[in-house]
Amino acid sequence: MNFTIRTRGLLKMMAVVLSVAMPLMLAVSAADARVGGGGSSGSRGTRTFAAPPSTSTAPNAAQPFNRTMTQPGSPGMNAAPAAGAAKGGFFNRPGMGMLGGLAAGFLGAGLLGMLFGGGMFSGLGGLSSIFGLILQVGLIIIVVRLAMSWWQRRNQNQTASAYAGPAAGPDVGPGAQTSYRTGFGIGANAAPLEIVPADYEAFEKLLVDVQAAWSEEDVAKLHTLATPEMVSYFTKDLEENKARNDVNKVSNVKLLQGDLAESWREGETDYASVAMRFTFIDKTLERGTDRLVAGSDAPTEATEVWTFVRPKNASWELSAIQQA
Repeated sequence: MNFTIRTRGLLKMMAVVLSVAMPLMLAVSAADARVGGGGSSGSRGTRTFAAPPSTSTAPNAAQPFNRTMTQPGSPGMNAAPAAGAAKGGFFNRPGMGMLGGLAAGFLGAGLLGMLFGGGMFSGLGGLSSIFGLILQVGLIIIVVRLAMSWWQRRNQNQTASAYAGPAAGPDVGPGAQTSYRTGFGIGANAAPLEIVPADYEAFEKLLVDVQAAWSEEDVAKLHTLATPEMVSYFTKDLEENKARNDVNKVSNVKLLQGDLAESWREGETDYASVAMRFTFIDKTLERGTDRLVAGSDAPTEATEVWTFVRPKNASWELSAIQQA
């Protein structure tokens, strides 16, 4: 009897942990306070759901977008990304059908039953025997292990399915070429759209100017440096900082290495995805007092893929940021 009581107490504790931990597992980490929040946001035209080619600066695959206004099924999108996006959540994968809905409902009902004293199988006849308890523990362990395994493979699976590779286009050219004085190199992916030294200088300047406008919370300036989509994300992040009475300051931005991942043209609009490794000082201060909330004066290094867009007769502007 005492064993049964202790076991039920343990199960209730596990249910509480699961009810709190599982939503957190699916949330996007917002630990980084800098521009873009350390996540992947924006659009890359018809290549939004195609991974930028790896480069010497960013040899790892760029992370999928967790914020984008581009829809997988929109015209011009590859079929493979659309299929990958259809996978959905853990219980909503193709082929799960009714089983997926029943499993999710069964798990939710069981957890609630445990929280309110009924037990995982209380609605099925009140199995209070040791055998019933063992089944409860076993089911929870299986669900936790499946959830953890799914979460660990999530980004890899998305990269393998949704990121099936760049959209069809002209073949890439020869290997790495001479680096320019700005710190950028052409890299191994020669451009179907020619990118000249002046373009690289513009990219480096945008890297610095976007960070400066962000630190000053100058939304009007950001509108001159980035697409409306990116500015909408920046504005939301700035509003969240204000709600916390924080202000994020990014300074001393220095490009260490950069090279071109790919460039292309869609109609009269040019695109260029550029891998950049850079250092910066990232500090979050309490608004009004300048008390340090997070960060330090020590330089931080990051590697990101920034995609720039240039409409006809216009200047380059930031269209996307992806972690690499």
